[in-house]
Amino acid sequence: MDLYRVIEVKQSVFADNDAEAARLRETLNAEGVFLINLMSSPGSGKTTTLTRLIPLLQKTLRVGVMEADIDSDVDADTISRTGARVIQLHTGGMCHLDAAMTGEGLRQLGTEGLDLVILENVGNLVCPAEFDTGAHLDLMILSVPEGHDKPLKYPLIFQRCGAMIVNKTDVLPYFDFDLEKVTEFAHRRNPDMKIFPISAKTGDGVEALADWLCAQIRMQKEKMKETRRA
Repeated sequence: MDLYRVIEVKQSVFADNDAEAARLRETLNAEGVFLINLMSSPGSGKTTTLTRLIPLLQKTLRVGVMEADIDSDVDADTISRTGARVIQLHTGGMCHLDAAMTGEGLRQLGTEGLDLVILENVGNLVCPAEFDTGAHLDLMILSVPEGHDKPLKYPLIFQRCGAMIVNKTDVLPYFDFDLEKVTEFAHRRNPDMKIFPISAKTGDGVEALADWLCAQIRMQKEKMKETRRA
């Protein structure tokens, strides 16, 4: 007879989170709300990208945003100027959001009257990628100053994300950054990853990104309708 049990805590935590994420996605599907989980390093330009992207999305979609940070409400204040419904989430020192935290954020934000919610996750290339938030699409930003070798060093986030935004292309002449190499390295991790070079500062490339996102949302919403009719 065993005197004690051995629990694989990490496996248990992830399994519980995955189950919670699946329940959250079912709830969002029933409400007709599409959730994007946006991840990147600090300073890559997540918030600036959203200030460019949201007005384009708002032409056809009602948009809400959840800003996650360890502290401060700087990003929520910035996003509020786009007219999007926004809430600031403080993680209390945690470097990521999990499905339960995301669900609580959605309840506080309120999803009624929204078509799309964007979660701007805590700036980090490691921890946020480990947790399914319940999102329909995981999206990441890699900025030019970070270097084109990041897919080799941080494989999980590239494997998880459906698309990568390469931001700050306006400073390409000043950095040893190779778009062809970053594309090659990213596709080693995830052959299906879509790649969008943009400059959030100038707006270059943002419209193509918005068009692709709108197409993804339309396809998912059709699936939601079919599921509700079944």
